[in-house]
Amino acid sequence: MPDVDNRRARKTLTGDYRPNPRAAYVELGVTTPFSFLRGASEAQELAATAHALGHDALGVADLNTLAGVVRLHTAAKAAALRPLIGCRLQLVSGEEFLAYPRDRAAYGRLSQLLTKGKREDTGGGWQGKGLCDITLDDLAAHAEGVQLIVLPDAHLPRRLPDLVRRLPGLRHIGVSHLYRSDDRARINRLDRLARAHGLSILATNDVHYHAPDRRPLQDVMTCIREGVTIHKAGFLLDANAERHLKSPAEMCRLFADWPHAIRATREVADACAFGLEELAYEYPRMDLLPGETPQGRLERLTWEGAAERYPAGVSQKVCGLLRKELEIIGLKKIPQYFLTIHEIVLWARAQKILCQGRGSAANSAVCFVLGITSVDPAEQELLFERFISLDRDEPPDIDVDFEHERREEVIQHIYDTYGRHRAGLCATVIHYRPRSAIREVGKAMGLSEDVTGALAKTVWGHHGTSMGEANSTEAGVDLTDPLMARTIKLAEQMIGMPRHLSQHVGGFILTEGPLSETVPIGNAAMPERSFIEWDKDDIDALGILKVDVLALGMLTCIRKCFGLLKNHYGITHDLASIPADDVATYDMLCRGDSVGVFQVESRAQMNMLPR
Repeated sequence: MPDVDNRRARKTLTGDYRPNPRAAYVELGVTTPFSFLRGASEAQELAATAHALGHDALGVADLNTLAGVVRLHTAAKAAALRPLIGCRLQLVSGEEFLAYPRDRAAYGRLSQLLTKGKREDTGGGWQGKGLCDITLDDLAAHAEGVQLIVLPDAHLPRRLPDLVRRLPGLRHIGVSHLYRSDDRARINRLDRLARAHGLSILATNDVHYHAPDRRPLQDVMTCIREGVTIHKAGFLLDANAERHLKSPAEMCRLFADWPHAIRATREVADACAFGLEELAYEYPRMDLLPGETPQGRLERLTWEGAAERYPAGVSQKVCGLLRKELEIIGLKKIPQYFLTIHEIVLWARAQKILCQGRGSAANSAVCFVLGITSVDPAEQELLFERFISLDRDEPPDIDVDFEHERREEVIQHIYDTYGRHRAGLCATVIHYRPRSAIREVGKAMGLSEDVTGALAKTVWGHHGTSMGEANSTEAGVDLTDPLMARTIKLAEQMIGMPRHLSQHVGGFILTEGPLSETVPIGNAAMPERSFIEWDKDDIDALGILKVDVLALGMLTCIRKCFGLLKNHYGITHDLASIPADDVATYDMLCRGDSVGVFQVESRAQMNMLPR
């Protein structure tokens, strides 16, 4: 279901963006909201601001994740910027690095490194959701081709010799202006340290938001993350609002005494030859007969299925539909996708698990004869182009519902068939909604539980994006109080921000090679479940096929009804053989007598049916 209340996700970059001239400086230290409760500006805001400031490229480096790279990639492309795909790595021993892969192979190693940190538990148990434990040994084993920029801390002078020895890709120490009295001395000290070990310093503004006025929201995010109120946060907060995007000219001015730190940013950016468009997606290959192609197998199974569906003979109309669909499937190069769905459905039915394809897939005659759906499109005059069209550059979407009580068996079958290294559920991005935003922001701002509870319970709706003065008054809130007005403003800014990742209800990504070389895989909260870091929108943006394995309680009810019919009346039915001329049932629907019937059980639907 789309996040209808996520106003920021619906934002698109508008305007005629033209590429900026090549700049001397490239920002590589950008944090997005997918560094959860750290970045306070969305990808669209960062990209639009970067273009306005004169940048020609923009890096993304979220903390131990690649969850936000597709969003920034898409936004940067729309703003005529070159996106640089990277990550901010934090080791269990405390060291932090900016990591930018040079090529596709290096990106794959970086993704595998994050997968290892998220999935493996050094204690031998189940690595909890959201954790990422990366050791220096792990980084050294996956660092080939990855440009590393170490971020300084108090222990760097002692640790640097060992880091340089073990990490051949380490070439730079990242430095930032902190706007403190010791900036010049500190940067000079780091410059000498870098030179002593054959490295160079590299300038970054360690960006956490696109504009200075977003700093208060970033402070509140820090308080939520650390579990403190704004009045007690102290040195947990940045001392100023300088962690915003700055123009290349401004960064060159700030680092005028260290021009090599500016040049280093350009050198790293120019060495990044990888882009997400290189993630050539390869669907899993099936075991084929000697000399058989995936398209050939699909055609053979299609005509065999047609003979079973139409025992009296396949009409010319149906033959024409099947030939047309098979031709389009071949041109789109997606026969393997249909073969995978067919295999899953066959396995489920062999286990006597009721299943049914739905959605636009019901418009396909191929899906009908393969047994994926039970609706004959030839009889219903359905339009196949709603399902797949040569004019639309998007993958097909086949949703298959399984009995909710037995769907987990199907999920584990997919894991067993393809392996966890080649199969993973999509993510779902959980965003801050009005109620969660006001509760958490109010707590961070020091409001009492009864005040935030009143706002959350009586005013803030599930899908709202703002709160007017009248509603505030209704909840007993005085907007003339500066603290209350500021809290409401910050909560409104928080609405739509990513809160955390969860697993999709059933959307599987399958690959021929290791999936972890394309996107990091993490553990879900439920044992024996794993999911990737990208959601369905990211998958669509990259043209990756998704297999939806969904749960439907009504199928369990239908399967039990089939059993009752067989046991008590000797009547055998499946989903395709249910009589379509059941006048009594149709009359009940016309009266709105549909309590408990899937998709027409709501009061609104029951009122609509008689009309």
